[in-house]
Amino acid sequence: MNIRRTATTRRAMTAVAITTGLVFTVAGCGGGDGDGDKSENKSTSTSSSEQGKGDDGEGESGQAPKTDEVLAEVKGEESITLTVTSAVRDDGGFVTVSGKVTNNGGRFWAAANWRGEERELNKNGSSVAGANLIDNAGKKKYLVLRDTQGRCLCTKFTGGVKPSQTAEWYAQFPAPPEGTIKVDFQVGAMPPAPIEISEGE
Repeated sequence: MNIRRTATTRRAMTAVAITTGLVFTVAGCGGGDGDGDKSENKSTSTSSSEQGKGDDGEGESGQAPKTDEVLAEVKGEESITLTVTSAVRDDGGFVTVSGKVTNNGGRFWAAANWRGEERELNKNGSSVAGANLIDNAGKKKYLVLRDTQGRCLCTKFTGGVKPSQTAEWYAQFPAPPEGTIKVDFQVGAMPPAPIEISEGE
C-alpha cells in the first residue's frame, strides 16, 4: 500500500492527533532526550545499507517505500541497525519517515523499548510508537501521531524480527515549520539519526 494513500485516508485522525499536544519544547539543545546508554551506541554512518530481506510486520508495516537511498544509519541496542531511507513532508501537515531495521544479533528482537513510555502507547507494543523527531534549531520534539484510540500511525513489528532478518518500518509525525528540513530521528536507546526532510510530490 502506498504511504501517501494511507496518509490521505487518515488525515481526519491526524488532525485530531495533532491537536492533542504532540509537539514539545526540547529542554536543551542536545540531539536526544537522554534515553539509553550512549556508551553502547556507535556513531552514525551514511554508507549504503543491505537490501531488505523481508518484513515480518503486518498491515501498515509493508508501506515503507522500496528504495536503496540512505538518509541515515545508526547502530545500537541489541545489535540493531536502524536505517532511514525517506522523510517526506505531506500537504496534510505531517512528515512520514520510513526505512529498515536489521537484527544483527543472535536473538529474536521484539522492539520492546521502541513503543515509548506514555501510558497511551501501551497498546502499541513491538512498534516504533516511541520515536520522535527533534528540531534542535527550533528546540522542539515531535512525537509519533496516533489516532483517537491511542494507536500510533506507525509500523507494528508483529512477530518481531528474527536474527539476520530485515524489516521495513514507517512513522508519521506533525510537520515542523516549512523552513525546517534538518532534524534528528530518535527511538528507544538508539543514537539520534540526522536526516533531511524532503517535499512530497
